[in-house]
Amino acid sequence: MTEPTPSQWSLLPDEPDVTQAPDPLAMALSAALRSRDGHFYELTGHVNQPGEPQGGLAERWRRFFAAGGPAGWQELSAKALRVQRRVLEDGASYNVHSDGPPLPGQESESSAPLARHWPLELLPMLIEPQEWRHIEAGIAQRARLLEAVMADTYGERSLLQQGLLPASLVLAHPQYLRGMHAARPAGGVHLHVLAFDLTRCADGQWRVVGQRTQAASGLGYVLENRLIIAQQFPEAFRQMQVQRLAASYRDFIQALMKLSPAGERSRVALLTPGPRNETYFEQAFLARYLGITLVEGADLTVRADKVYLKTLAGLERVHVLLRRVDDTWLDPLELRPESILGVPGLLQAARAGEVVIANVPGAGWLESPGLAAFWPGVAEKLLGQTLLLPAIQSWWCGEESAWRALRPRLAEFIVVPTFAASTTTRSFSPIVAAELSDEALWELARRIDADPTAFTLQARVKPTKQPVWTRGALEPRVAVLRVFAMTDGCGGWKVLPGGLTRVAPRRDPLADAWLSIQRGSLSADTWVMTDGEVDATTLLPQPLQAADLAQVHWTVTSRAAENLFWLGRYTERAENSARLARHVIEASVMVQRGAMPARMMPLLDALARRHGLVGAKAPDAEDDPRAFVRALLAALLPGSGVTSVGWNLRALQGCAQALRERLSPESWRLIHETAAQFEQHQRAVLDRPGPGTPVTDVLNVLARADTHLAAITGAQTDRMTRDDGWRLLSIGRQIERLSFHAEVLAETFEQGLALTEDGFSLLLGVFDSTITYRAQYQARREAPPLLHLLVHDTDNPRSLAWVARTLRERFAKLARHDPEWASEIASQLPVPEAWPLVDLAAPGPALVEHLKAAAAQAAELSSLISQRYFAHVIGAEQRVWQ
Repeated sequence: MTEPTPSQWSLLPDEPDVTQAPDPLAMALSAALRSRDGHFYELTGHVNQPGEPQGGLAERWRRFFAAGGPAGWQELSAKALRVQRRVLEDGASYNVHSDGPPLPGQESESSAPLARHWPLELLPMLIEPQEWRHIEAGIAQRARLLEAVMADTYGERSLLQQGLLPASLVLAHPQYLRGMHAARPAGGVHLHVLAFDLTRCADGQWRVVGQRTQAASGLGYVLENRLIIAQQFPEAFRQMQVQRLAASYRDFIQALMKLSPAGERSRVALLTPGPRNETYFEQAFLARYLGITLVEGADLTVRADKVYLKTLAGLERVHVLLRRVDDTWLDPLELRPESILGVPGLLQAARAGEVVIANVPGAGWLESPGLAAFWPGVAEKLLGQTLLLPAIQSWWCGEESAWRALRPRLAEFIVVPTFAASTTTRSFSPIVAAELSDEALWELARRIDADPTAFTLQARVKPTKQPVWTRGALEPRVAVLRVFAMTDGCGGWKVLPGGLTRVAPRRDPLADAWLSIQRGSLSADTWVMTDGEVDATTLLPQPLQAADLAQVHWTVTSRAAENLFWLGRYTERAENSARLARHVIEASVMVQRGAMPARMMPLLDALARRHGLVGAKAPDAEDDPRAFVRALLAALLPGSGVTSVGWNLRALQGCAQALRERLSPESWRLIHETAAQFEQHQRAVLDRPGPGTPVTDVLNVLARADTHLAAITGAQTDRMTRDDGWRLLSIGRQIERLSFHAEVLAETFEQGLALTEDGFSLLLGVFDSTITYRAQYQARREAPPLLHLLVHDTDNPRSLAWVARTLRERFAKLARHDPEWASEIASQLPVPEAWPLVDLAAPGPALVEHLKAAAAQAAELSSLISQRYFAHVIGAEQRVWQ
C-alpha cells in the first residue's frame, strides 16, 4: 500500500486524544469542603486553624481512595444508591417510635409513624492500628473498672462508705436495684457487654462521651453496616487490612456459655422488648447471625427459679439471656408491675444463679453522667491505675460547692439529666445553655436550684468531623464512635475491632457530641486496620450437609405459635365479618325499600350483634332500621369501639406485625395494605359531605376487602411451610369458620327463616356457596339439599363436615407427641357428616342443638390449645431440655 501524499493528509481522520484518567486523590481533595475551625477533621488528620488553608488528605484516606482508582471515585454516587437499595432489600430499619399498627380500638393518630429505613452513610470511619491499640486498652480498662464497681456496690459498698461515690447519687438512682444486693450472679460476672461513646477532640485525643451498661444496643447494626459497606469497597477493605468482626461475636457467645451452669450445652436467647422497640431490626438480625433464639417476655416462664422457653414441644430450659429490656421493666413481680416486657420471677432466677443475664439487672445506674467526675478517683482506688481514656469534663450539681462555683458560668455548659426517667426521677433532652435566651437561662438556673441532684453540667467540646459523601462533595459532619467491650468469660475483656459511628444529619456548626439515631443522625461503618493478621473467621451460614439435616429441630415459640393461631382466626373472622356486613346492609336496605319482608330484621339484628358488627347500644333493627344501618356503617371503622370489620383487620395486622420474621414481605405488605386501604376508603366514603351515606360505595369497599382477604387466605394456604406453626394457623381458621357458620345456621333455622326465599339466599351468601348450590340443585329451596351442602358435603370447604374433618386432622398432627391426649380431645369434636340428614331436615330442635354444640366444642378446643401450647398450664411438667 502506498503512503499518502501531503495533500491527502487532511482527508485522514484525526488521531484520538489520549484522555488521562482522573487522579482519585486530587478529585477527593478538590471535593473536600472546608471543616469548621477548631474541629479535628478525620479526612485530613488535622485541626483547621483560622486563616490557614485546609490540609491534604490523611494517609489512611489516601490509601482508601487510591485502592478504588479513578473508577472507584467516579462510582461513589452509584455506590451510595446501591447502599440505600441494599438497606431496603434487607428491611433494615430504626423505629423512631414504633412501626406497629395501632392497637385494636385505637385511632391511627395515636399510633406511632412507620419505621424509617436505617440511615447508613457510604464512607466508613477509618482508624489506624496504633490509635486503635490505645482505644482498645482504654476501653478494656474502663470495662474492668465498671465490673469492679458493680461487685463492690452490690457487695461490701466500700466506695460508698469511703465517699468515693456519693450515696445520694447511686442509691437514689431508679436503676439501682436493692433486690440484687448481695446476689452473686451466675459465673460471678455482673457485666458482659458494654458500649462506650467516644469522640476525638481538638487536641486529637479520644474522649469518652457516655457509656451504656444495662442493655447496650448497636451490635446488630455494626454487622449490617459491615456487610453492606465492605461490598462497596472490596479492594480498599482488602488492601487496608481491615480487621474482621466474626471472631469477636463467636468468642462472646462462647464466653457467655462458659459462665452458664450448663456450659457448652447452654441455650442462649436474646430478650427483646418486641417489634415496637426502636432497634427491633438489629435485635432480630443479631439473633439470626449468632444463631440464638429471639424471645419476648411472654415467651418465657420461671419455674423453680429456672427460666424456660415456652414452645409447642413443651418447656425448654434457657441458660443465658442477652437482654435488650431495660432494668426496671425486667420483672413485674419485683419492679414495675405494669410491665409486659419482662418475665415474672426473673430477678429471683438471677439471684439463684440459674440463668446468666447479660448484663445483670441493676447495672443501669452506671450510665449516669453525674458519675463521670468520680471515675478517676475510683480507678485509682480499685485498679491502682490512671484512666487511659479520659472523659469529657462533667460536674454533678448535687455537689453544692461545684454548683455554686459554676452557676454564674451556666451558659458555657451542656445541661444533661443525672437520672433516667422513672416514677421518682425525671429526664430531659440535653440542653445547650448557650442557645437559651437570658430569661430561659435564668429559669433553667432556678430549676437546678430547686433540684440540683437531677442535673449534671458537661463542658462543651468540639467533636471530630467525619467526611460524608453528599451531592458530589465530601462534607464534614460531627461524628461519635460507639465501641463495644465483651467479656471473655474468664475475668477479662475483649474489644470489638470496629464499632457503630454516628454522624450528624447535616453540616451544623452547633452540632455537639450528643448524637442520636432517634433524633435523625446517620450511621457509618467503622474500619479498624491491623498491622498483623486479618482474622478469617466467619459466622455466615455454611452449606448444610445431609448429616446436619438428619435430626433437624425447628423451635416454634409459644408466642409465635399463638400469633399464628390468631393470625388464622383474625383472617377468617375479618373475612366472615366483611361478608356478613355486606349481606346485612343489603338486606336491611331492601327491607326499608319494601323489597324484602320486615320479618328478616330480627334475624339481621341478632347476627350483627352476635358477630360484633354493632355495639350493644345500637338501635333495634326492627324498631328503627335506618338508625340500625347507620350504627352498623359507623362501626365499620376500627376506632368505633366495636369489633367489626375494621377492628378485625387491625387485629390481623397486629398479629402479622408480631410475625414479621415468619411472613414473606409480600404477605406482610398485602395484610398491611388491606387494613390501611379499607380504613382509608371507608373513612372517605363515610366522611363524604352530603345527605345520607352512599351505601353502594360502602358495599364496594367491603367487596374489595373481601377480595384482598381471599388473596391473604391463598398466601397462607400455598406459600407457607406446613410446620406446626402453620398447622396452628389452619386450626385457628377452622375453629373460627366452624363456630361462625354453626352459629349463623342455628340462628337462621331457630327463627324459622331458613327456608324463606330471603333467609335461604342469606345462608348461601354467608357460606359463600351460592354458585355451588345453583349448579347442583338449581332453584330448589328445600332443607335436605341445603343441609347436605352446608353441613354434610365433605367436598365443600365451607361445609361444617369439611371444616370439622380438617380440624381433626390438623389437630391430630399437631398433637402427635401426645397421642392419648390428642385422641381424647378429638373424640369430643363434632363429626357433622355423622349427623343423620333425615333428623336434621325434620322439624324439631335436633339441628339447632347439634349446631350449638359444635360451636361450643370449637370454643372449648381453642381454650385447650391455649392452655397447653401457649400458657403451658396443661402438661406443665413437660420439659424437653433441662
